Amino acid sequence: MSGAEVFDPRPCALGEGALWHPLRQELFWFDILAGRLMTQDRHWDFGEPASAAGWIDAESLLVATASALVQLDLASGRTTPVTPLEADQPQTRSNDGRADPMGGFWIGTMGRKAEPGAGALYRFHAGRLVKLRENMTIPNAICFAPGGRRVYFADTAEARIWTQPLDTEGWPEAEAQVFVDLAPEGLNPDGAVVDAQGALWNAQWGAGRVARYLPDGRFDRALALPVPQTTCPAFGGPGFDRLFVTSAREGLDATALAAAPLSGQVFTLDPGTTGCPEPAVRL
Repeated sequence: MSGAEVFDPRPCALGEGALWHPLRQELFWFDILAGRLMTQDRHWDFGEPASAAGWIDAESLLVATASALVQLDLASGRTTPVTPLEADQPQTRSNDGRADPMGGFWIGTMGRKAEPGAGALYRFHAGRLVKLRENMTIPNAICFAPGGRRVYFADTAEARIWTQPLDTEGWPEAEAQVFVDLAPEGLNPDGAVVDAQGALWNAQWGAGRVARYLPDGRFDRALALPVPQTTCPAFGGPGFDRLFVTSAREGLDATALAAAPLSGQVFTLDPGTTGCPEPAVRL
């Protein structure tokens, strides 16, 4: 395993939503507060906060903005509305999201000032957007076990990651249970992804690391990054043997930025394991 290297030096206020497109062999990520989707050679602006995406095909993505799920044509930059997302609640925005292996797309919402209980967790599938959980503060860490029969998600404000079994269509079929309780360690779970062995990699806001937890919830190891606010990991590269990690500058004062000047940049490292290709979203 190697140390973290800068993948893209452009600083994001709130880098998030890392997604490796398996057909394009290209990394996408967001600066949520700028409402911007980025790759290494171009970007797309949405005019409102945007946070997460799933790939539909080689030429288009499903993108979660503050008020909608939209289909983005990558060549033209045109967006087509798919479904509103709390469009009647201007005080909220989208946050973490990820496609599931059954072709659905999970997305969390939160208050723009992280107001307690203002957020919710949704799943979009077969043309329907269904609310699965409410009274959340900062939904995060949405990811899926290989095969898609188990989902993981967190509420950063509660410092817990939950897991929940899913049926063959990808809908919850039992109550969620705590997978990892990070509160005793003072850790804040942010974005997460599962590797090919079924272990969960969690970026931990404020800790400057991505931690790996085995399928039974046991801590395995952590990889350090040179910034405190790590936000979202994604496996990528031709062999899915690289881990990409976004980060944030939001809330860091001049002293903190002087100590961690690379904050907000995107990093890549060797995790010592491999990931799985992200599944496509089916509209």
